[in-house]
Amino acid sequence: MARFTALQVASQESEVGEFITSQDIGDGVTDFRFKAHIPGYESWQWSVTLYHDVDADRWTVDESSLIPASGALLSPQWVPWKDRLVPEDFSVTDVMGTESDDKRLEDGFRKVDAAEAGSEAVETKETDAVAAHEAAQTVSSPDAPDSPDFSDASHVAVSSVAPDSDEPDAADVQSENAGSGDSDLVSADAAVEDHESEHESSEDLQEAVDTLHLARRRVLSPLGRSEAAKRWYAGQGGPKSLSTKAAEGHTCDECGFYIPLSGELGTMFGVCANRWSPDDGRVVSLDHGCGEHSDINPPEMSPLWVQSEPAFDDLHIDIVRQAPREERPEVELIEKLQSDDKASPRASDESKQSD
Repeated sequence: MARFTALQVASQESEVGEFITSQDIGDGVTDFRFKAHIPGYESWQWSVTLYHDVDADRWTVDESSLIPASGALLSPQWVPWKDRLVPEDFSVTDVMGTESDDKRLEDGFRKVDAAEAGSEAVETKETDAVAAHEAAQTVSSPDAPDSPDFSDASHVAVSSVAPDSDEPDAADVQSENAGSGDSDLVSADAAVEDHESEHESSEDLQEAVDTLHLARRRVLSPLGRSEAAKRWYAGQGGPKSLSTKAAEGHTCDECGFYIPLSGELGTMFGVCANRWSPDDGRVVSLDHGCGEHSDINPPEMSPLWVQSEPAFDDLHIDIVRQAPREERPEVELIEKLQSDDKASPRASDESKQSD
């Protein structure tokens, strides 16, 4: 029955080969396998699933299909269209967009005011306190006899001056006051220095943010910068381009038209500003080069004018199509009269010569 079903599904009887095996799937369902001899379907098998009703002692067909076996010829795995695209597939009018979780980007710099920073610090302290309290409860056991109950105020000891100690004299008090005054001056100076250093660091941070334009909503991540550097260095603006070989050792790092980039990428790349260069307005590496380097002098012009001989083509004939002739009775009559006038002087001259 399984072979008959496979023969009914196949377009030709020769496409169904010999029986391979059968597998009991369970609940009265059995899968029968046959070799498939179909061009283009190497190592594929016919799968016919039958159901056996034990009470009625009857077999019925569930389904039949082609199943790939080990080593079967399969089509490549499907790749999403976005992963198949390359930059050359886009035109200036195409819009692709950027995903919100793009790993090439990260959040930019965001300045936090004092109130927000204080609230975040308080939340952090509260979270740490709750975690510490939970950890203490987990470690300490309520049945332990040596664990004091800090909720009872009787366990809190208040220190005071011992009754047996002697009272301090006036000299000791004066020396202590003098020492405390000096320590207050030192702490005040340290506070001023800390404030000045914090102010300078904030100014340096703001200057870096303004220079590198880090206040944007999203900026390049380290992964994005690394991918861009590899792509630029391996492209036409890198050291392996044909123009670099033609430059004969004149690289962009010594060119006056080279504008270095800012930030981390500026250590390797810049922009060409030479209008006569093929890389004008493009990113180039430091070891890139071209024939329009600022240190390359133009070739010297010869003072003599070298006149080349004109070239004549005497092997080909150019056929020029003329305008169509206007055929009108008036025009034909005029042309006939003109031809008669030209012929009449010749006839008179010939008659005079005969005489």
